[in-house]
Amino acid sequence: MKKILTLSALIATALMLATPLGVGTIVSDFHYSPSLSYVQLGPLTTLPQGLPLCKSASLGSIVCYTPKFIKKAYEFPSTATLDGAGQTIVIVDAFGSPTVASDLALFDAVFGIPPPPSFTIFCGNSPTPLDPSTCPVVNINANPKHGVFGWTIETSLDVQYAHAMAPGANIVLDVASTSSGNAINDAEAAAIAAYPGAIFSQSFGIPEIFLTGNGNPGQVTQAQKNYANGVAVGDTFFASAGDTGADFGFGVAMNNFPASDLHNVAVTGTQGLPYNETGTLMPCPTSTPFSCTSGLSSYHGPCVLGRTVPPNCVPDGYGGEQVWNEPSFGLATGGAPSLLFGVPSYQAGLGLSARGPDVDYNAAIDGGVLVVYGGFGSPVLFIVGGTSAGSPQWAGITALVNQARANAGKGPIGDLNPALYAIYHSARYATDFHDITVGNDQLVGSSVGFSSGTGYDVASGIGSPIVDQLIVDLAAA
Repeated sequence: MKKILTLSALIATALMLATPLGVGTIVSDFHYSPSLSYVQLGPLTTLPQGLPLCKSASLGSIVCYTPKFIKKAYEFPSTATLDGAGQTIVIVDAFGSPTVASDLALFDAVFGIPPPPSFTIFCGNSPTPLDPSTCPVVNINANPKHGVFGWTIETSLDVQYAHAMAPGANIVLDVASTSSGNAINDAEAAAIAAYPGAIFSQSFGIPEIFLTGNGNPGQVTQAQKNYANGVAVGDTFFASAGDTGADFGFGVAMNNFPASDLHNVAVTGTQGLPYNETGTLMPCPTSTPFSCTSGLSSYHGPCVLGRTVPPNCVPDGYGGEQVWNEPSFGLATGGAPSLLFGVPSYQAGLGLSARGPDVDYNAAIDGGVLVVYGGFGSPVLFIVGGTSAGSPQWAGITALVNQARANAGKGPIGDLNPALYAIYHSARYATDFHDITVGNDQLVGSSVGFSSGTGYDVASGIGSPIVDQLIVDLAAA
């Protein structure tokens, strides 16, 4: 088993902070946890030249992706066509990161991405939220119960990959003072008021079992009000489905909040199909047919396993996907019917008993994305996975959609789920989405899980995007 730092332990911490009295008891406070797991690859100077393979003495061989591989696999349009210009993506995170701006600049330099038109640190809990000097100074070693260090990695992931998918969009980092439900709500309410028509990414959540009872706790009610206010002014919201299976280890199927909210697009996770095919990296032909795959991505060479000098492998397109479930890491995507919310109108006719997740995206750890992080004093590379990776990238996709809509004289798409399910029920479904039909979200050691199949299922939702085609239909919606 490879070394891995996972946020799954923080879920238990967050739940203990909620101090529930038992199932059915309303809690008055809770703390969100980010939905990511990560491994440290090494100093920034160790960027592997044999992508999509990362190799080190401590990790062995692990599949890893740059933005170029991800964008090619999901068929993003060229930036000459659409880059998110004129749009705003709001990344919601707790605590923030003291190096987030310099990390983004280094990330852009390493991977050849132009800087965003603007990068704003918005202190959502501050009396002067547009002044980053009013944000609290983050100490990554402080407040371990709230996982401050993990939140800083989360912040770098979210900012870098939302920007990478839509490099022409404005990026706003909405910093909540803590990870409590109240602090996140206050930060989001301020950003919703400041940035109408924006796209919001929330790579965090809490299992619904701690929010059940005779009614919703105040934080859930306020969050629902925020989302309703946001979609009324054209905002779109994404949230991660969680990384500990269909039951979060509790033996009861449940969703993750806020992903389960009516107005949030809930993002579950995939991994490559076939999974961890590092052996196919040696050798790789230089021309079609594309016989080389690392799972999610296809590519051509010449590529040699563990190559440390150019030429790099060149991404060619999509490989394949299955439901994210990595027993060797003790992790699997969330994806189950909600304990809190009934079936929304846009999910009618799918055979659901309650609100289920919506879409899918790559979340593998062995198949994760490369993130630049400078919180240790000098920049290092992390390989990051989890459903946290999908939410900001879907936000980037929606920035492209809104740009295309603006080009056609239309406003932002806003509440996205009705449009997504309209496509699902149309003849364009197979053109716009990869239907994930392999795998399940049963966490190792659990008896609860759901299998994927043809069409909609709670393990993978509608599926993962074929971005250039999906944009066409969402722009016309």
